[in-house]
Amino acid sequence: MSVVCGAECFLAVGCLRWLWKRCTYVGGDDSATWPQATAAEFDSVPHLCRIILAVYEEDLHHPKSPPLGGYRLNPNFVYKRVTYQETSGQAPPYLIYLDHDRKEIVLAIRGLNLKKESDYKLLLNNRLGMQMFDGGYVHHGLLKSAIWLLNKESENLKHLWLENGACYKMVFVGHSLGSGVAALLTVIVVNHRDRLGGIPRDLVRCFALAPARCMSLNLAVKYADVIYSVVLQDDFLPRTATPLEDIFKSIFCLPCLIFLVCLRDTFIPEGRKLKDPRRLYAPGRIYHIVERKFCRCGRYPPEVRTAIPVDGRFEHIVLSSHATADHAIIWIHREAEKALNLMKEKSSETMTTAPTVQKFERLQSIEKEHKDALERAVTLNIPHAVDANENEDEDENEPQESLSASTDSEDQSSADKLTSKHQDLGDIGGGRDTSTTKSEPGETKWDILVERLFERSDSGKFKARKDININTSDT
Repeated sequence: MSVVCGAECFLAVGCLRWLWKRCTYVGGDDSATWPQATAAEFDSVPHLCRIILAVYEEDLHHPKSPPLGGYRLNPNFVYKRVTYQETSGQAPPYLIYLDHDRKEIVLAIRGLNLKKESDYKLLLNNRLGMQMFDGGYVHHGLLKSAIWLLNKESENLKHLWLENGACYKMVFVGHSLGSGVAALLTVIVVNHRDRLGGIPRDLVRCFALAPARCMSLNLAVKYADVIYSVVLQDDFLPRTATPLEDIFKSIFCLPCLIFLVCLRDTFIPEGRKLKDPRRLYAPGRIYHIVERKFCRCGRYPPEVRTAIPVDGRFEHIVLSSHATADHAIIWIHREAEKALNLMKEKSSETMTTAPTVQKFERLQSIEKEHKDALERAVTLNIPHAVDANENEDEDENEPQESLSASTDSEDQSSADKLTSKHQDLGDIGGGRDTSTTKSEPGETKWDILVERLFERSDSGKFKARKDININTSDT
C-alpha cells in the first residue's frame, strides 16, 4: 500500500512540476541568451510590414485602413498588384513595389485569409516527409505556390532589376502563409540566380514575418544568410511543430490544440526531434521581439534579440493569451517600429565609433554566427547538414550560365523526360494557369529547374542531387 501511495505522490509531484514549468514559461525564455540586434540590420522590418499591409488595400492613393502613422509609401512605386482572382488560388495575393528610395525591388505576399478556401487547400497540400528539396524537406503546397509565383513573375523581376542598373536589392517578404511561400521562393532564386539576370547572392533577401515552419533544420540553417524570420514574443505558429495542415483543420479549437501539442512535445526527447529530417522549422536567422515579462502586466519597451539557433529553435509552445494575437501583422508592425526607434535612440546616445565601422563589424559578426551555426549543425549530426567550408565551396562553384536560346521543341523534350523520370514525385509545378504552361523561347521553366534537384537512387527512391546542371536546354 505504501508503495502505491509513494508512486502516486511521485506522479503528482511530477505533474505539478511540469504544470509549473509550462505555466511559467514565457516567450522571452526562447531567446534569453541571444545578443541584441542593431538598428541597421532591423531597419527595414517596419517598412516591409507596411508594404505587406498595403497588399490588403485596393488603392494606396485612398487607403481604407492605414496603420498607425500611415503607410509612408509612394503609391506610384507600386509596379503590380495581384488579387485572388488573378492567382486562381495558386498563391496568396501579392504586390511588387519598386522602392527607388531604398533601392529595393520588393515582392510582398499577404498572410492567410480565413475566408478563402484556396488558402486552406494550399496548407493542406502536404504530408510529413512528402516533399524532398535541396537536401532536406519542405512544405509541398508552399513549394508549389512558390514555383507558380516564379513562373508568373520572374521575367518581371528580372526586367526591373536590369532596368534599374542591376544594383537594386531583391527583397521577398511574406506574413504567415505568405512567409513560407517567400522563404521557399528565395531558396529557389539563390540557387538559380542567373535566371534573374545574374543577381549576386548578397543582393537577395527574404523576411518571413510570423513565419510558418516550412523547411527542415539543415535548410533553415544553410540559408540563414539570406532568410530572416521575425517573431513577436509568444506567436504560436513558429513554435508549433504540428504540420500546418493539422493546425488549420483545428483552427476553431486552437487553444485546445496548442495545449495538446505542448503536452505531447514534453515527452519527445530533444535529440529525437533534431534527428528527424522531416521535421520542419522556421527558416533562417531569427529576430525575436520581446515586450512582455513573467508576472508583469502590460507591454514593456520592446527589445529585439537575434541568433541562428540550431538546438532549442522555438521548440516550446507558450501557454499565453497572446499566442494568437502576436501572430497579427498589425501588432508585429507596431512593436517592430517601437523597437527600432528605441534602438536608434540608444545607438545615438552610446555611439563611440563611426557608424561605418560599426556596420562593418556587425557584418563580420553576422557571417561568423552563420558559420558557427553550420558547424554546430554538423556537430549535432543534423541530417544532411552542410559544414561551413562546403557551403562556401557551393557558393563559389555555383553555376552561373546565361539563359540559352533553346527551341520550344528542346524545352518540351526536356520537360517530357523529366516528367517521366520524376513521376513518383507528383506534379510539383502543377496547377499553373494556361498563360504560364507555355513559355516563350528563353523563358525559365521553374518547375523543371526544381525537379532537377532530384535523382533516383539505386533503390528507386528519389534523393537530392549534389552535382546538377541547371541549363534547361541540355537533356
